[in-house]
Order: sequence, then structure tokens, then C-alpha cells
Amino acid sequence: MLPEGRSFAPRWPWLLLAPLIVSLLPPASGAIRTDGSPGTLLFQFSGSAGDGAWGAVNDGVMGGVSRGGATIIDGVLHFRGVLSLENNGGFSSVRSSGPARDLSPATAIVLRVRGDGRTYRLQLATDASFRGARISYQAPFATRRGEWIEVTVPLDSLEPRFRGQRLRGPPLDRSRIEEFGLSLSDGNPGPFALEVDWIRSR
Repeated sequence: MLPEGRSFAPRWPWLLLAPLIVSLLPPASGAIRTDGSPGTLLFQFSGSAGDGAWGAVNDGVMGGVSRGGATIIDGVLHFRGVLSLENNGGFSSVRSSGPARDLSPATAIVLRVRGDGRTYRLQLATDASFRGARISYQAPFATRRGEWIEVTVPLDSLEPRFRGQRLRGPPLDRSRIEEFGLSLSDGNPGPFALEVDWIRSR
């Protein structure tokens, strides 16, 4: 028996509506991030084998004393270090060792980054070499201090370089990209920090 003045309302309509209501709620703070950008995802720094390993190549190979390296924390690549101009140095870089990728259909590389206001460089490499060493195809991209932004680097803006010197060729072979990299060589000594959320082709 129900108390006088109270009516009984069946619960089944609410059971049917519950999934719809839940789907309309905002995601929890720990939800998986999605960016919805067009193109092919190349690196998302999730720790999977497809992301490859990122190692450091600094100016110590030429006698410099700059320090820098990469770590992956919570799905974000952190490229940090200290740039030094001593001993004719002045560059720090990190490079991937993942599988070769065919970027023939692509026209640009897009990165979601948070930097320190300095200008970094995207580096790609194929099997092309000069004087027995791999050629690096590079283009600069600017960052905004403390702000997440998406930067687009057109593939036709990449220039072949060898130890900082621009070469006349060969052109970039987009069908076999064997290495991705990030570098800093802006001539300003001091600490630097760049975070990368993801990298994709477009």
C-alpha cells in the first residue's frame, strides 16, 4: 500500500533513458584525447611499437657541449635540454627510429606542440646521403610560449642539409621516409623545452 496522496510511477522509462542521458554528459577529465584533424596519424606517443624509439643527437658529435633528449610522459613527447654555443656547437636534436613510411600522397606534416617561444625544426630523412652521412631535410616552425598550437610544415618547404649547410639536392623522396626528427639550432644559448602531442601527415 502507498501512503495516501502518493502515486506510483513505473521506473522502466528512466531505465530506457539512462544510456541517452549518460551519453550527453561531458567526458571525465581522464578521458582519451581525440583531435579530429584530417590526415594520417604518424606518432601519438602512446608507448606502442608504431611510435618507434626517439634518441638524441647533439652537437657533442662535433665537439659541442649542448645537452638535450626526449622522454614520453602521459602520451606527450618532451624534448628538453640546454643549448650551448661553446666549442663551435649550437644544436640539439631528437630522432625516431621507426619503420619507413610512404608519404607520397601527403603535402604537409602537422604537429600539435607546446613550446617556449623558440623556433624549432622538423627533420625528415630518407636513404639519401652526402659524403657518407645521411642528408636531413629540414624546415623551421615557430612556437608560442606555454600555448598548445597546431603547426603545419609543407613538405615542399623542406630543404636538404648536411651538418647545417644547405645542399642543392637531391629532392626529398616522399615514398620512403626512414626518420623523423626535431631539432633546435636558433643560435640562442640556454634551456629549451618543447612538448609534442601528436604528429600526422596531411
